[in-house]
Amino acid sequence: MPIFIAAFALAGCGSKNVADPNTVTVWHWMSDRDEAFLELARRFEAETQIKVRFELYAPSEAYAQRVKASAQTNTLPDVYGVLGEKRDFASFINSGYVADLTQALNAADAAGSVWKDGVFEKALSVNEFLPENEYSVKPGIYGVPIDVTTIQMVYNKSNYAKAGLDPEKPPVTWDEFVAHTRVLKEKGIPRMVSGFGEIWMIEALATNFAMNAMGEEKVFDTFRGKVPYTDPDWVRVLGLFKQMADEGMLVEGTVTMVNKTAEQTFANERATYAFNGSWGINVYKGMNPELKYGAMLPPSLVTSRPMKIWGGAGSSFVVNAKSPNAENAMKFLRWLTGPEAQAYLSKETVNLPSSKTALKDVPPVLAEFADDMQNATHPNVYPVHESPVVTEAFNKGIQSILIGEKTPEQIAQEVQRIKEKESKKK
Repeated sequence: MPIFIAAFALAGCGSKNVADPNTVTVWHWMSDRDEAFLELARRFEAETQIKVRFELYAPSEAYAQRVKASAQTNTLPDVYGVLGEKRDFASFINSGYVADLTQALNAADAAGSVWKDGVFEKALSVNEFLPENEYSVKPGIYGVPIDVTTIQMVYNKSNYAKAGLDPEKPPVTWDEFVAHTRVLKEKGIPRMVSGFGEIWMIEALATNFAMNAMGEEKVFDTFRGKVPYTDPDWVRVLGLFKQMADEGMLVEGTVTMVNKTAEQTFANERATYAFNGSWGINVYKGMNPELKYGAMLPPSLVTSRPMKIWGGAGSSFVVNAKSPNAENAMKFLRWLTGPEAQAYLSKETVNLPSSKTALKDVPPVLAEFADDMQNATHPNVYPVHESPVVTEAFNKGIQSILIGEKTPEQIAQEVQRIKEKESKKK
């Protein structure tokens, strides 16, 4: 699962903070944002006389291990991030390492502004635990996003023009998408790429199609065991990937391709479409500043229902519940997610700001990713979750369909058998 989907910041108590109560220490793994963070720390100190020390530990795998080890020795800083799934986040909260920010988020400042009102609701929900949640966490919001992201599709406008298609009118429905890919094929223009070697990317796209085809509740009822994967709607979703294979839509190697390679392929104009996240905009800029492209939703199957997309918080920070600097830490996070700091951070890193009012200055294509935030969803906010074993079988089954090894019907039956086996274990 990508960092944007599961990056939750957790904190513990660090001895350095005890020695220097006027310094807020922040740990992070985001090497591409380190210089921007340091500049923001300087600005915050100039405004408040409160020092902020950002400490970078990269790569993310090493960083995650440091966080886990520091939790065991009670040497975590005032604010930091830990990479993991929501169950990991919950375990840190239940262990007392994460402060409940609900009251602070709902409090008004001297000007009457409420912190929560300025942040995208969909991004905050990733860090929220609702009543009667499956992790037994006290209901509340435990983290704040410093940026947001959505996973959609991008398309190459230059290739559209070469094919005689309107560069400002990407396909909206699946039938239009198929028709456009056929025109591109006739012109000898490569079509679609994605990092399907990372199977969470397959899961994200398949979930988009499923929720559009049958609605969220039927998907959740499938997770609950009330609807089988052999249901015609699920077979239809699997059939879309068979059609991709039959039509030869995918660039060679896509099925086993990591997302970084897929990003290079699209940036170098060796594909017209890419299924990728808003973080890719910064990547494309670095690889090909002259690339002309736009964002689009995955093509819908049912126009009467919205096309749900994965999205929400990209990276989040929380406050250490055991920190003696908790008050200053919250003050800094409120400032960091305010419009001025967010506008600067977005400009420097080409990421979507978590502040609603900081969108006006982002690049047009980045704004296109933000336009559909109201349709964002993510496994971390689902009311029920599928067994990881079943999810893996489903995603790998789609890979089998894409390479022509198995049919949608065969995969539906195999996944249902595994689902029933897992249900018996429970």
